[in-house]
Amino acid sequence: MNLAGFFGWPTRLNGSGPRTPSRAARKAILLCRNLLSERGEVSGTLLAAEALAAYQSLDENSRAGFFDLLVEEFSPDPQHVSDAGDAYRADPSSANLARLQAAVESPREELFRRLNLAPSATRILVELRAGLLRKLDLNPSWEPIVADLERLLIAWFNRGFLELRRIDWRTSALVLEKLIRYEAVHEIQGWNDLHRRLEADRRCYAFFHPALPDEPIIFIEAALTHGMSDRVQPLLDPGSPVLPPESADCAMFYSITNCQEGLRGVPFGSFLIKQVVEDLGREFPRIRKFATVSPVPGFREWLAQNPELAPLQAKLAQPNWWENERLSEELRQEMVPLCARYLLQAKHRREPLDPVARFHLRNGARLERINWLGDISSVGMHRSAGIMVNYFYRLADLEKNHETYTRDYHIVAASEIESLAKRKTARPAPPSNNKRLPA
Repeated sequence: MNLAGFFGWPTRLNGSGPRTPSRAARKAILLCRNLLSERGEVSGTLLAAEALAAYQSLDENSRAGFFDLLVEEFSPDPQHVSDAGDAYRADPSSANLARLQAAVESPREELFRRLNLAPSATRILVELRAGLLRKLDLNPSWEPIVADLERLLIAWFNRGFLELRRIDWRTSALVLEKLIRYEAVHEIQGWNDLHRRLEADRRCYAFFHPALPDEPIIFIEAALTHGMSDRVQPLLDPGSPVLPPESADCAMFYSITNCQEGLRGVPFGSFLIKQVVEDLGREFPRIRKFATVSPVPGFREWLAQNPELAPLQAKLAQPNWWENERLSEELRQEMVPLCARYLLQAKHRREPLDPVARFHLRNGARLERINWLGDISSVGMHRSAGIMVNYFYRLADLEKNHETYTRDYHIVAASEIESLAKRKTARPAPPSNNKRLPA
């Protein structure tokens, strides 16, 4: 006999075969049911804390069973949705609309709102979503939980609740240590490296939220420079001379890092860049140019999908090819037009395949320049053969560019890049629109 079915416990296929929730998972779910039925605020807060403690005590397998039960028991009732939809179609009154909205909303959303009454609950729910995202490929049935939490976190972490802080050497050591740990674009090589990134000609800003006071949500690093940089290594050199910041005419954003995996999909970056641009413009009136020196993740993977480029791949496989002047020039002639084509023509649905391009273009930036050997670190060579890109932020054009992109998916790019994309070279076959590349 199937005991799971006999007792009413779900047995589901989630990548690793049938799974029966543990006794601890069922206890945590029972506390969640009780929390949804509770009406008193004080008792509800206590019950929320108890339910979250029960969830945190679960081991990995029990958490999987807990998530299965969240899908099984806290999803909208299809019959209620159908009945409410029929009633609204027959009589589109405000009362029937409210009934339909109530039927469509997942009971999980109300559960998460009530759980958020407990101390430190926001942090725990962000971590809960991070755990779901890490296992989602093997457990696609959990997608509704991820979506419910995303909707709530977008509301809880909207711009009105976020505080922009400049981070400098006087910032608490706790936050500085987290910068070193979280930096995802250009690894911080210890305290000396961090100190140089916080000197007078550098700026670092982060968003913080009242529910996570010592946890940066997202941070951005900028260098104040003379002219627009085409390489990132000089900006990262701990031994580089410190320039008088008042003499700078350009601010180069060279790293932006989302710190909380559980907040993936919550849009912070556009707010952060725009506010930092405005703040730097007020602090340094001489600065008229705001640009990025950005990676091109996935470019080499895109190239590798085309067998016609096997000779190119053979050249890239040669050790330290960038130190061979003749070979480097040959590759530049081939690679830069291909990169222009990748950025302008390779698509993920209607948007660019490149995730960094999607981010900056949504923010209203212009695709300005492709930089050969802009990042010769091992990571830079691996993901894009050292190529980097400048995205240009012009305050007067941000809204217009944003509207053009989000309405028509038109990429605003410098004419030179558009010309490069038309240059005749071997044409890689377009990759699958469903293929995900690393951000």
